[in-house]
Amino acid sequence: MAAPSSTTTTTTTTNIMLAIVEKKTSSLDLYRPLRNFIVINYSEREAQNLEDDLQTLKQLRSDVERGGTADSPPARRDLLQNYYKALCAVESRFPISPDKDHVNTVTFTWFDAFKTKQKASQQNIHLEKAAVLFNLGAVHSQIGLSSDRSAVEGRRQASHSFIAAAGSFAFLRDNVAMKALMGSSTTPDLSVECVGMLERLMLAQAQECVYENTIAKGSSPGVCAKISRQVGLFYEEALAALHVAPLNQHLDKAWIAHVQLKAALFYAEACYRYSLELHEKEEIAEEIARLKSGVNALLEAKKTSPKGAAQQLLDAINKLETNLNRNLERAVKENDRVYLMRVPPASSLPPLPTFSMVKPMPMNEILDASREKMFAGLVPDSSAKSLSRYTEMVDDIIRTQAEKLQQGSELARVRLKEMDLPDSILALEGNFTLPTALKEDVEAVQICGGPAGLEGELQQLKDLRRVNHELLVQTEEQLQKEATEDAQFRNQFGTRWTRPQSSTLTKNLLDRLNRFAANLKQAAESDARIERSIREHSSLLSILDCRPIESALPSLARPIMSLDASEDAIVGGLKQSLRQLETLGAQRAGLEDMLKEMKRKDDILPKLMSSTGSHEDLFRKEISKYDHVCEEIAKNLEAQEQLLMHIQAQNDEFAAIFNLEDYKASREKSYKQIEAAIAKFREIKENINEGLKFYVTLQIEFFCIYVLCETGCYNNCEATMQRLCDDSKYPVPRDD
Repeated sequence: MAAPSSTTTTTTTTNIMLAIVEKKTSSLDLYRPLRNFIVINYSEREAQNLEDDLQTLKQLRSDVERGGTADSPPARRDLLQNYYKALCAVESRFPISPDKDHVNTVTFTWFDAFKTKQKASQQNIHLEKAAVLFNLGAVHSQIGLSSDRSAVEGRRQASHSFIAAAGSFAFLRDNVAMKALMGSSTTPDLSVECVGMLERLMLAQAQECVYENTIAKGSSPGVCAKISRQVGLFYEEALAALHVAPLNQHLDKAWIAHVQLKAALFYAEACYRYSLELHEKEEIAEEIARLKSGVNALLEAKKTSPKGAAQQLLDAINKLETNLNRNLERAVKENDRVYLMRVPPASSLPPLPTFSMVKPMPMNEILDASREKMFAGLVPDSSAKSLSRYTEMVDDIIRTQAEKLQQGSELARVRLKEMDLPDSILALEGNFTLPTALKEDVEAVQICGGPAGLEGELQQLKDLRRVNHELLVQTEEQLQKEATEDAQFRNQFGTRWTRPQSSTLTKNLLDRLNRFAANLKQAAESDARIERSIREHSSLLSILDCRPIESALPSLARPIMSLDASEDAIVGGLKQSLRQLETLGAQRAGLEDMLKEMKRKDDILPKLMSSTGSHEDLFRKEISKYDHVCEEIAKNLEAQEQLLMHIQAQNDEFAAIFNLEDYKASREKSYKQIEAAIAKFREIKENINEGLKFYVTLQIEFFCIYVLCETGCYNNCEATMQRLCDDSKYPVPRDD
């Protein structure tokens, strides 16, 4: 049978990847506005003390304005990281906004990275921070693209850089993007959608580097398929973002073509690698279906993707398509001639397995500005203490509300369990199932053959007993033959026959053989008891053969007669109420996440430092942000309590009409029958396993005795037998 082609399809031809260009900015003077703010709000002496920090910030901003052409990518990366941490220090100490009491002469201007004629201008430091993070991700992508991926180490370095790029864009999305978008002027490249797309694109390229290394070291087709499929999924996620606003009309069509073709390429590559594994397992039908799916994906991508993709990528797709079609033709021929299997439709195939080897690099520690020394002296002690007190107030609110939410969820769970919901509804619809632990026990029994498998194991017992009995008879004949020959020679040669008498020479072997014979007889009686147990409990054990096991359970039936045909309305109303209860539970989870996210973003230090009124007034104003969430939590819990009371009434009516108590009693009886069947199955199987172990051990010892008799090694027979029995296979007889 022909083996499928496993030619490398991507590592030598698809090393084309994407890097992001940095955003450009306009020149800006931060030195004088910040120095003036220090003089006005603190003192000239304080401004003089902070001169070095102001000069450092001025130089950092100037270096960032210069762009990446004058620096190496690693130096540019370090510059952007240092400037971002400096901006965090500035943000916490200088309120930059149009307010007349703030730093109101600073306007940040940044141009879109993809459409450079579009720009955003804000008196908001969040725009500056967002642009710096974007450029940090762009620089990491450029470092990844410049790595030499012809060698293992180069591919690892490239993957690491793309992971760092993904981490930068993820950090931008989660921490800064929304704040920057709240300004009066924005650009699409800083939108949550765009930076999320870039994160997935960078992860795709990082995983692609891992895949190249996986292919290079000759990993199995199954491993290659999993890693390749994850590459495709990352590209698919990026492509989905490119097809919707605000990106569908913003990026160059060549980008969309590249991402779309890469997504199809690595899906088809996964189909190709997975089909190699299927071929080894002779699962030809699924192999054909997977190969067809891969071919169709490539054809569809080539037909629908925009123009502009690199020829290198198109060549890789054509090469992979050729390999897929060659293996498909071979598999179809083999199936038509040998296997004759029905090829399943692509829609019925389970998703290809995946194995993600990359995730965004955590940037919190890298960009942590908590140890930043710049402007450290500008934080008044009173502000720090006030911030700590405010934080305690927020923590108390979050803790109290989280306890209420948890209690509400636990109450709903307990009340539903008391009403046997939603299990009774599922039982009515035929979707009921065993308790998890019991179902796992049943599956374990079925995996090892179930009750039907006991018959086969019982037959193994009989076969082993027969073999042992035959060895017993043969060995007895050998000993009898030896005794007869000894008597003949003794009569013939008289006193010249000096060998010990047979009864003396073989006494140990005869004694051992007699013990074995007794054991064999006792084992036969045990086998008979096992066989009787299987026959006697066949009816009980048969329940374990039901597939699915739920078919052995009683069903919750509708009443035979209905006076007003209201059953459907009652069931429908109860199901609707349960859906409402589930919605309330989801709302609670969202409310808790909202509270945590609000706390994470709740930084009032700049307001504390710039506030001229009472901190108590500021606290009341700021803490009121949480009031609406607390009100929503109270409404949610009240609505749940009312709904649970309504569900209780509905369930009482449901239980009466459908005779729920009788059904529950019948169901519990079935559970106990299944538990009893599992216990009996395990008991019988354990007995059979003991019997098999006994017969195998006895067979080896019988064989050893037989070998001793065949070779006449009667002297020191105990030691000789021990050596023979210790060997893992039947030993070659050795002379004493």
